[in-house]
Amino acid sequence: MVKPTICSHLSAITELRVASDYVCEECIKTGDSWVHLRTCQTCGTTLCCDSSPNKHATKHFRASEHPVVASAEPGERWLWCYADEQMAEY
Repeated sequence: MVKPTICSHLSAITELRVASDYVCEECIKTGDSWVHLRTCQTCGTTLCCDSSPNKHATKHFRASEHPVVASAEPGERWLWCYADEQMAEY
């Protein structure tokens, strides 16, 4: 069985950035709620996922072009690359 090659953005991650607080940094400013959190692996910002009403993590990618987020959910150990639409477990 051939192991799929991961994209260059995911393979470039050598140190995992983790959430300092379990909050969406944008939703908390407006009092909105979120479903799940993702932490940007470029700048460390923690924002809400696409299941959340505001979809701040995706908006952050579109504005900043920071390609990789990690799940900030307890027990989840994966990365997602927006640019290449690839996931990797760690």
